[in-house]
This record gives sequence, structure tokens and C-alpha cells, in this order.
Amino acid sequence: MAPPRCLCRPLLPVLALALLGLAAAAGPRQTPALELAQELAEELWSAGLPGDLPELEPECRSLLDAFAEGSAALTGCLGRRARPVRLCQGCHGQYRRLLAQYGSIARAVGNSSESHNCAKSILTSDRLQIVVTLSEFFNETWEAANCANCLKNNSEGLSNSTEEFLDLFNKSLTCFEHNLQGQGVDLSPNNYTEVCKNCNETYTKLNDLYNHLQRLNRQGGESAHSAHLCIDVEDAMNITRKLWSRTFNCSLPCSDTVPVIAVSSFILFLPIVFYLSSFLHSKQKKRILILPKRIQSNANLVNIQEKYS
Repeated sequence: MAPPRCLCRPLLPVLALALLGLAAAAGPRQTPALELAQELAEELWSAGLPGDLPELEPECRSLLDAFAEGSAALTGCLGRRARPVRLCQGCHGQYRRLLAQYGSIARAVGNSSESHNCAKSILTSDRLQIVVTLSEFFNETWEAANCANCLKNNSEGLSNSTEEFLDLFNKSLTCFEHNLQGQGVDLSPNNYTEVCKNCNETYTKLNDLYNHLQRLNRQGGESAHSAHLCIDVEDAMNITRKLWSRTFNCSLPCSDTVPVIAVSSFILFLPIVFYLSSFLHSKQKKRILILPKRIQSNANLVNIQEKYS
């Protein structure tokens, strides 16, 4: 005959919940009896309440814990590098590890030879599907940031063009800072002349490289976000342009100035040429043919002879 303690064990969770509810309803004015009830409820909860049942297999639990740690690491990295935007260059390692962790879970799909199926238990066992939702969120964020355009094919590091751009970006900011040292806090527009003059070459190289990368990306990209570079490069260029044009009030000389002036001058002179040619053509039509006097006298003599003949 089974001991009575085993018959009462299914009632432990109900009793524990009832005691916890009673303690919570008492609020801050708990009597010693209610405090004792709360302690008893906590002991019953830890002893008899099946909180995590049905429990995952140890292998599946290990995969889930690894994915949870990877998600927390990637979330923290994205949050810390949200402003200024440094997502792609600072979080590609965490994102690559999270993809591998999710792949370890998903590879068990359809593998009936194993006694347990981690993919089915973790990914599709409930309506909410937390792991799948988290994975889709990270993938969509990474694709929207166009980080693939900044990384090498294997996503192990930044591409050469991105490193070159970031190097010029850092040099531009260093030049801005260096030419503002020793000046007052309240800077007038006249104080920015040194920045415009001394940093023009570095800024021009940075701007030209950015335009070149944009042209290459538009020619070779076919994805939905192909018209954009990665968010790190775009944000860095936006910051530099705002400092250059709005803060320092600098202007970048246009390299096509001579052709533009030549074409504009040609277009402006077209009406003058048109009216001049029209005037000369109309004058030519108005010319009067004047006969010489000798020809006129001979013509009169012929007319007189014909009259009296």
C-alpha cells in the first residue's frame, strides 16, 4: 500500500498557490501567522510544484540556453551601438554565433532516428514560438541595416572598402577636432575658416569614396535594400556632411564648374545669334535693284522709237 504522502503530493501545488494568494492579499500588514503561511507556501512550491514540466532533454536545454545567451549578447551589442550607429562593425561576431546556435537547434528537424527532437520541442511546440520570433527579428534587423554590404563574403570582418572609408572618416573627425583646439566654446562662423581650409582635402576624399561606393552598390545589387550602403557607412557620412555644411558652413568646390559655365554661356548666346541672323536675312530681302543711268536712257530711247514708228 502506497504511503499517504504520495496521495497528497498532487494537492501540493494547489495548497501552495492558496497560501501565496492569502499572503499577497494581506499586503504589508502581515501577521506572524501569514508570514509563516508564506514561508510554508514557498517550501511547498519548491518541493512539489512542477514548474518546468514537461522538462526538456539535457541536450535540448543546453541548446536553448546557448541561444538565450547569444540573443542577450546580440541585443546588448545592438543597443550599445545604436548611436552613433556601429552595428555592422561591432556586432557581426555575435550575429554569426547566434546564427550558428539557431542552426544547431533547427538541424534536428525531421530526424526521427533520435529519441528526442529538439527542433520540435523548442521551435514549434507552442503558438508563440519565442525562439523563431527572436531569430526572425535579428535577421530582419541585420538585413535592414544592409550589413552584408560592409562585410566580407564570410562575414568574418569588414571589407577593404569599408575599412578604407572608416579610416578616412576618422581622419576627417580628427582634422575637425585638431583645427578647433584652443578656440573658445562659443565659436562664431569666422572661427571655422581653418577647418574648411585645412580639412578640405580629407573631406573631399571621403565624399568621393562614398559616392564611388554608392555607384558600385547600385550597379551590382539586386536585393530590396540594394540602393543603400550599410547603415554604419551611411550614418558616418551623414554626420560628416552635417558638420561640414551646417556646423562649419563649409562648401565643397564643384569639379564640373568649367563645363557648366561653358554650356550655360552657349545657351545664353543662342537667342542673340538667332535674332542677329533674322535681322540680316530680312535686310537682304529689302534690297532694291537700281539700274545704271546708261541702261535707263537706252530703254527710254527704245520706247520713243516704238511710239513714232
